[in-house]
Amino acid sequence: MQEPTFLILTALAAGPQHGYGIMTDAARISAGRVRLRAGTLYAALDRLRAEGLVETDREEIVDARLRRYYRITAEGSARLEAEVRRLRANTAAAAARLGIAGGLA
Repeated sequence: MQEPTFLILTALAAGPQHGYGIMTDAARISAGRVRLRAGTLYAALDRLRAEGLVETDREEIVDARLRRYYRITAEGSARLEAEVRRLRANTAAAAARLGIAGGLA
């Protein structure tokens, strides 16, 4: 799974959010290392919707502009959970080879 996808799904795992909220949450989750641009975010959201991993939660008008909220689907949660397991296994293997007791925090 690409990191932007991981961050978007992680952001939505906390509950429905609109685009700007997802962008700021992704930056927060990555400690500022990843900053999603609007074009990247909305292209990814379109792809994730087509894959059934996210869906539109609701729409509202704020300051005469449409604000669309997205939520993670059950399939999206399952895919994110599988990715977390994969990353944990990889991290444990790397920690073991480095001789780091108890793995990485």
